[in-house]
Amino acid sequence: MSERTYPCVTRALTRSRDGSPRPALAGATVIVPARDEEQALPHCLTALERALVEVAHLAPAMTLRACIVLDTCTDDSEAIVRAFAGAAAHRGQFSVEPLVVTAGSVGRARAAGVRCALEWAERDGIDADALWLASTDADTHVPPHWLSAHIATANAGADAYVGTVEPDAALTGARRAEWMERHHLREGHPHVHGANLGVRASAYLRVGGFAPLSLHEDVDLVERLRAEDERLVRAADDARVVTSSRLDGRAVGGFATYLANLRGGVA
Repeated sequence: MSERTYPCVTRALTRSRDGSPRPALAGATVIVPARDEEQALPHCLTALERALVEVAHLAPAMTLRACIVLDTCTDDSEAIVRAFAGAAAHRGQFSVEPLVVTAGSVGRARAAGVRCALEWAERDGIDADALWLASTDADTHVPPHWLSAHIATANAGADAYVGTVEPDAALTGARRAEWMERHHLREGHPHVHGANLGVRASAYLRVGGFAPLSLHEDVDLVERLRAEDERLVRAADDARVVTSSRLDGRAVGGFATYLANLRGGVA
């Protein structure tokens, strides 16, 4: 997919549910849960940095953070994130906050990251209606325009951005063919992935946030957002992310399990 620019990153085009004007977004925090991801994190963080820097250039007044939620890690994931956080602080365009938790599930880990994002926003004087919560995964690469696309969608009127995901090039043969048969990588697609998801903080709070689920916390949240107002949820394919096609993921029954079961496990 080609990169693109989003002129409405800095424009307030939205209206609240009662029809009053919304402010343009003043802040965005990216939540990234990670459990023993020392191999994947350097690539994830490098890609995320490019996305944050693009927004910093387009909207320099916006407060930008990434919260890396280190859930029960036993490898060098924490050291990698802290080194990256130090380098980000030196550059001064955005901040990276390591959050060490023992959540034990991706739903609890994402929710823990959001709680911190809300606390930081309150400290900074950013209203929940002007804060965007973006979500991706530690084994995922986002394109440079990823966060810009999320923010432009918010400033154009949406409360949620539900993006597309594509497995990396390691998924080949019959498994990849079946993946492509089952997935509609287009605007208005029916899929939900925590690796490419964003929500306005006020909407997140209204529907109760991420549930403490071990699987499908992303689908559960989007279902509640759509039940409130389907028109405010955009299913988009303009900032597709690439995620690991490993077959032995951290959560049994998650994305890796799904890939492993394609074509009955025959590549």
